[in-house]
Parts: sequence; structure tokens; C-alpha cells
Amino acid sequence: MPTLIIPTPLRKFTDGQGTFSAPADTVKSLLASLAEAHPGLKPHLFEDSGALRSFIRVYVGDEDIHALQGEDTPLDGRDDVSIIPAIAGGVGRSIL
Repeated sequence: MPTLIIPTPLRKFTDGQGTFSAPADTVKSLLASLAEAHPGLKPHLFEDSGALRSFIRVYVGDEDIHALQGEDTPLDGRDDVSIIPAIAGGVGRSIL
């Protein structure tokens, strides 16, 4: 089964679990299984339309799924899939 690596900020929605595994043949089916197992996580990953939120990046190994086949990227039992939420912020004014 592919393994999904859950980032620390999202683990509060997975009862502290850092990984999730489920039978899945695509990234989309793995993410759907995660959302079904942990419904509180779903609104943090998906828009109301069901689309993956734009600030969420998903990688299969070292490859961003946008460079592959998107959510339809196929998986095999040895794949590691990572969810990477975008980080925003910074200084509002120049410090120089």
C-alpha cells in the first residue's frame, strides 16, 4: 500500500498520526481514503467543489503531482506520498 506522509500542522486532524496507508491506485483515491478516515481533515485539503485546495502541494516521491498526472497520478504499493501545505507570511515592511 502507498504511504501518505502527513505534515505536522495537519496531524491534529488525524489523531496525531504522521502517516496513513490505504489501498489506492491513484493519488486521488489515496486522498479520498484519508478524508474518509479523518473527516475533520477534508475541509483543509479540499474546496467545497471537491478540488484539491490551491495551496496544498502533493508529491509522489520527489515529484510534484502537477508535473506528473495531477491527482490521477498512478501509485504502486511502494510509493511515498507527501502533503505539503504552502507557508505564507513574512515581514510587512522592509527592514533595511
